[in-house]
Amino acid sequence: MDRILVTESISENAIKYMQDKGFEVEEYLKHSQEEIEEHVKDFEAIIVRSATKVNESLLSKAQKLKVVGRAGTGIDNIDVKACTDRGIIAMNTPTANNMAAGELAVGHAFSIFRNLCEADKGAHTADFRRGNWVGIELEGKTVGIIGLGRIGSIVSRKLKGVGMNAVAYDPYIPLEKFEKLDVKRCETLDELLETADLITIHTPKTKETYNMIAREQLYKCKRGVRIVNAARGGLINEEDLAAALEEGQVAAAAIDVFDKEPSYNKTPEEQDYDNVLLHAPHCYITPHLGASTKEATEKVGSGIAKLVTQALSGELVAAINMPKVSGDIEKIKPFCSLAEKIGQMYFQVEATPIKSAQINYRGSLATQATDIVTLSLMMGLLKGMGNTNVSYVNVRENIDECNIEITENKNEEINRYNNLISVTFFTDDGRELKISGTIFAHDTQVIISFFGYEMNCPLSDTVIAIKNEDKPGVIGRIATILGKHNINIANLHWGRKYHNPHGHAQAFVAVEQPISEKIMNELQSADGILKVSLLELN
Repeated sequence: MDRILVTESISENAIKYMQDKGFEVEEYLKHSQEEIEEHVKDFEAIIVRSATKVNESLLSKAQKLKVVGRAGTGIDNIDVKACTDRGIIAMNTPTANNMAAGELAVGHAFSIFRNLCEADKGAHTADFRRGNWVGIELEGKTVGIIGLGRIGSIVSRKLKGVGMNAVAYDPYIPLEKFEKLDVKRCETLDELLETADLITIHTPKTKETYNMIAREQLYKCKRGVRIVNAARGGLINEEDLAAALEEGQVAAAAIDVFDKEPSYNKTPEEQDYDNVLLHAPHCYITPHLGASTKEATEKVGSGIAKLVTQALSGELVAAINMPKVSGDIEKIKPFCSLAEKIGQMYFQVEATPIKSAQINYRGSLATQATDIVTLSLMMGLLKGMGNTNVSYVNVRENIDECNIEITENKNEEINRYNNLISVTFFTDDGRELKISGTIFAHDTQVIISFFGYEMNCPLSDTVIAIKNEDKPGVIGRIATILGKHNINIANLHWGRKYHNPHGHAQAFVAVEQPISEKIMNELQSADGILKVSLLELN
């Protein structure tokens, strides 16, 4: 009989479901990471939430482990690659917490507009001077939503329902979704900051969104703005927010998540955690309650229990690292990687949202099953948009949430290349931008056309895309700048537009070292350079 270890609380119904399916289930709650690592060795499956880390250390001791189940959305605490390397199926429940997280943000909004926490504290210390806690009505005020995905959409709907005006900033969501939700689209983050009475954040945590709200942004807001973060810690600079609260620039803030989280199992006597926001005025803290509702607990528990038992029974399941595909996966793998990189490229170069994308398969590739290749393109698009939790499991659902239509065409006729992937991106502002690529010698990925520029450039993990005036001296200046910073050029290719050979040129410069913002700025400032973009394609 396979055994399932549950290290964090899920619903009783989920436990009973797994037992009724014939599995032995042990709840091993409120134990340290080290204790869990020693205990997991005799189990075929483990179910965790956000605290237990399924990392190399744990996996190295879990000799029988076949399945990892994350009861919740994020997979920050799961080393998916290490699971895949060991043939362990990794799964999560990506949508079960959405309503709970959205409603918590709305609840925090009511609290900080009506001073509910301070009033409650006063009443419990015999202070009933209600004049001390005069609040502000939400009716007629403007909520600025940063990130209009599934949770941001829930927040917009609920706050509009109490009479708030809604604006949002999300450069990856097409205009159609804004219109459908009746939310005004802000072209820039600054536009939202200057407009909103309440700011609520609902974005993933990426290098682009980390500290996206710092002192500069806080002082572009209306004086007396209120802020809610029930998404991810680190999206707001905690030191800067504390200072803005002290100075009255921010009237109140409600925070459910920290950049560095405390232990959620320690008693108050054991707790040694501290954070500047715990001492800031008018800052109300909850201990990461975004998913803590009975309904969400039931949903994530029942969802992961079903997936884990199916996987242990040998059924094909929707897993993070095991997509359901047709055809020979080994033959199609290089094309999957190429399609994903093409998707990533678009948003790393272009800031304009897209309404749709058409992927065209030509030549021998058109004779194969390409469903997973199309999914790979979708994954690349979503990763370019900052969605680090995307996988083959949830990619189509995420693309649908973004209202991006993906279509396929196939043509078996061979023209210049034996196989070809061409993707046309249809932008919100009416443009059509195309990127095409092929595979040479089974696994060499080559870009042959990029936004109208003809190329022949093998890809690497890091590429600097440079648009420049087509005139002498530009190549030398770029090479000199990179050489000065000890950046080795692995590959270099310039392309022209066939019908306009003396206007602009497009370069792909593959490099072997990390490229800093300083180098990017120096390249952008060089004579003849029109646009510089960093393509990170690993």
